[in-house]
Amino acid sequence: MNFKVNPLFENNSVTILETIKNFNTSGKLFGNGDRNKIKLFDFEGKTINIKSFKIPNLINKIAYRYFRKSKAQRSFEYAVSLLEKGIGTPQPIAYLENFNVLGLRDSYYMSEHLITELTYRELVEIPDYPDRENILRQFTRFTFDLHEKGVEFLDHSPGNTLIKKTAGDYEFFLVDLNRMIFHESMSFEQRMINFSRLTPYEEMVKVMSNEYSKFYKEHSEAEIFSRMWQLTADFQEKFYRKKRLKKKLKFWKK
Repeated sequence: MNFKVNPLFENNSVTILETIKNFNTSGKLFGNGDRNKIKLFDFEGKTINIKSFKIPNLINKIAYRYFRKSKAQRSFEYAVSLLEKGIGTPQPIAYLENFNVLGLRDSYYMSEHLITELTYRELVEIPDYPDRENILRQFTRFTFDLHEKGVEFLDHSPGNTLIKKTAGDYEFFLVDLNRMIFHESMSFEQRMINFSRLTPYEEMVKVMSNEYSKFYKEHSEAEIFSRMWQLTADFQEKFYRKKRLKKKLKFWKK
């Protein structure tokens, strides 16, 4: 077993460990639990969540034991790094890894549970969402700040940014953190690729490219839009090609 607690919560280490160990028999399921399972728990007067990662296949069991950090460990460490850089994410509390003779058996990541008004997904799915353009522009500035700090969030997709309304403003919090790269600096191409999974709508890309161009002076707005939209279109085509292929495979299996 490998168990790590955020120093802020060291006084509660025993309770934290017991809570994680009781994951399967307690807590309230959050979401559909298709791949990874998340449950909510009451902890010290707050709501926290624990993510139980999908049990890895044999190759990954070995890899996560000897060659790579597990998703739970990466989630914890990346959350710590983000907060150190002044980037919003739920407070990390702990992670736990269990091993057997084959390698990693199961793993868990515990963090603060944030209740927010929306995610980026609502901006995509609800065209007339209140204050939509303003939120989208503030989100773009948030993403620019990520890039300036060298953070390449590989899962920068609609459901992975929580958005909280404050006094006339918005705060952004990244979740599902286990795939990130930290750079000294990010190239134009890396920055544009990071927008490609967010929306299929050209009008949203136009707003984001316009706002990004106000801060990123190395390229014109036209160049930023052109590359951002091309990469978005390429991603959408690849995404729907996979969907069509899966549908065909299901049909032939019948």
